[in-house]
Amino acid sequence: MAKIVNLNRARKAKARDEAQATAAANRTAHGRTKAEKQAAKAEAERRTRELDGAKREP
Repeated sequence: MAKIVNLNRARKAKARDEAQATAAANRTAHGRTKAEKQAAKAEAERRTRELDGAKREP
């Protein structure tokens, strides 16, 4: 015989798991210090300048 599943509990558990995954992603994105954010921004700008400087035609 099949296992009986409470659909409300299953729905809420799924929502809770998704919320935890979103929270984990936000912690990694926003949980950095100001210096780390500035360093990442400077690195991205440096890579952009380097790539633009290597182009053959403007």
